[in-house]
Amino acid sequence: MLRTSLFAQVLCALALGLLVGRLWPDIGTAVQPLGDGFIRLIKTLIAPIVFCVVVAGITKAGDLKAFGRIGLKALIWFEVATTAALVLGLLAANVAGPGHGMEVDPSKLDASAVAEQTGGEKLPSTSEFLLHALPDSAVGAFAENELLQVLVLACLVGAALLHLGQTKVPAILPAIEQAQHVVFTIVGYIMKLAPLAVFGATAHLVGEYGLGVMSQYGQLIALCYGVALAFLVLLALVLKLITGVNLWQFVRYCREEILLALGTASSEAVMPRMMEKLRKAGCREDSVGLVLPTGYSFNLDGASIYLSIGMLFIAQAVGVDLTLGQQVTVVLVLMLTSKGMAGVPGSAFLALSATASALGVIPAGAVALLLGVDRIMDSMRVVTNLLGNCVAVFVVSRWEGALDSVRAKRVLGGTEPDDTTDQADGTNEPADAKAPEGAEPPATDKAAAPATSPAQTAPPGADR
Repeated sequence: MLRTSLFAQVLCALALGLLVGRLWPDIGTAVQPLGDGFIRLIKTLIAPIVFCVVVAGITKAGDLKAFGRIGLKALIWFEVATTAALVLGLLAANVAGPGHGMEVDPSKLDASAVAEQTGGEKLPSTSEFLLHALPDSAVGAFAENELLQVLVLACLVGAALLHLGQTKVPAILPAIEQAQHVVFTIVGYIMKLAPLAVFGATAHLVGEYGLGVMSQYGQLIALCYGVALAFLVLLALVLKLITGVNLWQFVRYCREEILLALGTASSEAVMPRMMEKLRKAGCREDSVGLVLPTGYSFNLDGASIYLSIGMLFIAQAVGVDLTLGQQVTVVLVLMLTSKGMAGVPGSAFLALSATASALGVIPAGAVALLLGVDRIMDSMRVVTNLLGNCVAVFVVSRWEGALDSVRAKRVLGGTEPDDTTDQADGTNEPADAKAPEGAEPPATDKAAAPATSPAQTAPPGADR
């Protein structure tokens, strides 16, 4: 099992990393490059995968308006989900009061430590965020791994292919799909290194920060993880009600990816595999290609929980009682600042500092109270963000009629083999691409759709 199961390998690496970091902190810090190197390798492939999946999704759907509807519905869901996470966090912090009784003097806190953590960065304004989503260079969007810019480029290319049709550019779509297969195969090769990455990241975390912070901030940590669990239970109920999909079955289905995200503290490390798993589980290609990458910037549920609880924790610790109106202001400000967090170093501290400044009653330097516990919260944020985005894919797919519910139940229930589990060996193509794409009729040919086997790809509009 240890030789063949990626889940078992990652689990053992996680335990070994905890042990090494606890007993030999210096060694734990020294092996950090193992985790960083793995994430760098995965990040090099994210932009090409997103581009290929989105372009193929648009052309196979054959309807650019439908793609626009998916994007709009995704944004609506993202706003509802993140607002619910913020409100739930505030309610829990008001009830539990994790910062009450600390009586911290803000003047004695080292505010410069926050500036060091953020590296002098700042959160973009709304206009800057939207403008930055538009690429100023096609090459630069890929080179800098700007997912929103890559999405814009992919939408433009997909729209052009739909307009020109297969008669004018017959070789483009097959080439893109073949490039997609190559990239997914490379992901399979890199996934062999996942246990080393988890070992390095975990050993570094424990070696540098130790386990003492757990007792010092125990109540805050327990509250954040407890609220995240309650939020996921709420998401599971909504998912079951809307789509009939069981979230617990999905967690078991993606246990390797979730454990890898936990170990490396990075949801980006598993994005390629999650895209393929969602497609295998019945979500249409265009929904997966648009909703999941966009959610990495717009749907940070775990971060929203942490920000709302952290804001009230800071206020309580310095002896400031926020009124109902001020707490509403907290929600409104965090709704905006949380959208610009992705990819900004120390973004949580920047968002909290901006919120404290907007309230005007909490010293901005008090944000330094969370410096010791922020890294411990990564696991909660990563898993909640990841599952929140996967739920968004299922919900938006069902809303658009792009979810094959029967196939989803078969795959998640274990009655249909999961072809993606073998990709760690780099030997399998993506689950919905068993036959060479070049040998099939053009994907935009509606008459050819019935010839596609349900076991290979979810039929467009399966629920319509």
